[in-house]
Amino acid sequence: MTEPSPQGTPFERRRALAIHIFTATGTVWGFMALLAASERDWRAMFLWLALALFVDGVDGSLARRYDVKRFAPRFSGEAIDCLVDYFTYAIIPVFALMQTDYLAPGWNAVAAAMILLTSAFYMADQEMKTEDGWFQGFPMVWNLVVFYIFLLDPPAWANFIVIAFLSVFTFSRYMFVHLFRVKMLRSATLSLMAVWSVLALYAIWENMDPAPWAIWVLCLIGVYFLGLGYFRVKPKGAAR
Repeated sequence: MTEPSPQGTPFERRRALAIHIFTATGTVWGFMALLAASERDWRAMFLWLALALFVDGVDGSLARRYDVKRFAPRFSGEAIDCLVDYFTYAIIPVFALMQTDYLAPGWNAVAAAMILLTSAFYMADQEMKTEDGWFQGFPMVWNLVVFYIFLLDPPAWANFIVIAFLSVFTFSRYMFVHLFRVKMLRSATLSLMAVWSVLALYAIWENMDPAPWAIWVLCLIGVYFLGLGYFRVKPKGAAR
C-alpha cells in the first residue's frame, strides 16, 4: 500500500508532527501517575492525571485547527489518542483502586475486570460519538470516577455498585457532553469546566480533603455534566 505523501510547507509538517508528539506525551504523564500510585502518593497521581487530561482536552482542537491529517498523514492521531486514553482513563484508575481499600477484597478484581473490558469495547465502538459531537454511552472517564471516590470516600459496596452501573451504562444510548464539540450551552459548559478544574486542583492539593463548600460545588457541577445529555436536542436529520 502506498503511503500518503505529506503536503504543505516544512513548517506546517513540523507543526503537525509536534501536535502528534504533544498528544503522545499523555503516555509520559500517565506513566508518572502510575509511579505515584504505586507509592500511594495520591496528590502526585492526580496532578499527573490532570496534566494528561489537559493534553487530551486540547490536542484534538489543535489537530483540527492545523489540519494534522493532511500535513502528517503517516501517523494516526486517533490511534495515539486511543492508546493514551485507555492508559490514563482506565488502566491507571484501576491500578489506583487496587492500591486502596475503596473496594472490598475479592470484589476489587471483579470491578477491575469490568472497567478494563468495557473500556476496551468502548474504545473500539464505531458509534461512540454522534454526528453532533456527543458521546453515546458512558465515555470511560474512570479517572474522574476515581477522583470522586477519593473525594467523597463512600463505602466499598457503594463504589462497587457505581462501577457496575457505569460499566453497563457504557453500552447505553444515553448521551454525554463533549466539552469542545457540542454546541448546546457551550459557553456555560466551558465556564463550569473552568470552575471545576480550579476546584479540582484545590482538592488535589489538599490531598482530597478540601473545604465542604468545594466538595458541594464539585458535585453540583458533576450533576450538570451528567444531566446535560438528557436535554440534548438532536439536529435535523440525525439518526440518533
